[in-house]
Amino acid sequence: MAEQHYYGPHSARVDMRLIIGGTSIGITHLGPDFVLIEPGHDRPPGVATILLKVDETERRWQAFLPQGISRASKRVALSLCP
Repeated sequence: MAEQHYYGPHSARVDMRLIIGGTSIGITHLGPDFVLIEPGHDRPPGVATILLKVDETERRWQAFLPQGISRASKRVALSLCP
């Protein structure tokens, strides 16, 4: 029988970022077809990289921003890259 270990409560360190042309924008929420970002950015439609880091594990993938980013909204629509 495999030995099990219990190390007590654990809070993961999570960092989510939207990277566009060298600019890193913090993501506050990540959904299946949108992200909520820190306000104050304007960008035209285009490709971006989403970075998700949980503790020491990092994952990156590309997404298309069909409507770009508007300074007036924190919600950014995502779709598969063309």
